[in-house]
Amino acid sequence: MITSKQRSFLRGLAQTTDPTVYIGKQGLTENIVKEIDTGLYCRELVKVKIQEGCTLSPKETANEIAEKLGAEFVQAIGRKFTLYRESKDNKQIELPRK
Repeated sequence: MITSKQRSFLRGLAQTTDPTVYIGKQGLTENIVKEIDTGLYCRELVKVKIQEGCTLSPKETANEIAEKLGAEFVQAIGRKFTLYRESKDNKQIELPRK
């Protein structure tokens, strides 16, 4: 579980990041989940954008994916949301202390 200070730090990092995964009208498929999992392993912080043709709710979708992958929900703004999961092998982000 990350603290509010750590979440704020991650929000700042996410602000300058472009979405790396896009969810289309097919919705949340197994391939999308695998792509997010790979992104979390490589980068630790993943921004996802839900396309206009998709009827999914960003916050609900983010929480569902976070639960499946053991990640932390960082934020949802509009049709975009950000997830974080600390990588054991490929650590890139140093969070502020708890």
